[in-house]
Amino acid sequence: MALVSINQLPENILLEVFTHVPARQLLQNCRLVCCLWRDLIDLVSLWKHKCLREGYVTEDWDQPVADWKVFYFLCSLRRNLLRNPCAEEDMRSWKIDSNGGDQWKVESLPGAHGTDFPDSKVKKYFVTSYDMCLKSQLIDLKAEGYWEELLDKFRPDIVVKDWFAARADCGCTYRIRVHLASADYLVLASFEPPPVTIHQWNDAKWTEVSHTFSDYPPGVRHILFQHGGKDTQFWAGWYGPRVTNSSVVISHRVTRNPPPAMAQP
Repeated sequence: MALVSINQLPENILLEVFTHVPARQLLQNCRLVCCLWRDLIDLVSLWKHKCLREGYVTEDWDQPVADWKVFYFLCSLRRNLLRNPCAEEDMRSWKIDSNGGDQWKVESLPGAHGTDFPDSKVKKYFVTSYDMCLKSQLIDLKAEGYWEELLDKFRPDIVVKDWFAARADCGCTYRIRVHLASADYLVLASFEPPPVTIHQWNDAKWTEVSHTFSDYPPGVRHILFQHGGKDTQFWAGWYGPRVTNSSVVISHRVTRNPPPAMAQP
């Protein structure tokens, strides 16, 4: 029996085969095989089908997507880039920048003179003391799977969120600082709002802080996330702001018009 080339299969069958091939292998290996495979792998329908197959979109998805290939990769990489955001592993993964007063501590929700967190899955928080307590994480975007062209040409949104609360019986000051930095750590964009001071005898409710970096300069390779604070009564113990459920997420922008071609990741 004569051998039959796979390229003799109908194109719709080839496309179906490609939907089962890992995306990076499609771009790094399969796309280089021949012109036919290159053209099929560049089709919008292939990447839309892969998004449907992976559950990134549903059949009734009606939002515009500028580039389904980029959309697929951003969805596949989407996760919280901060480790141990809810204190389940004590202080692990956090760099202690300032450890004033009685130092950082981990407590269980709701805590003394505290309130329940809006998400019942969050069980713990970090708490500060009477002198400045700051902790941080430095995220290496290339190590997390984001390649240079994706970051520089498409510049997906970088969504930063944090939650803080005071004790009802003590005032406190909370602060947050987020920097987008280059490979050699030059700051390219920042989010550093004024410190928030909460007065004594407050409602102890949890407050969310959110910021989205969009259209930032090319060259971003690192994200520095830092937060913390101190109490305003200077009481021994842990009466400063409580923080938990922090997140840094790289997200697609469905209405953006990116450059027409993307190189191999």
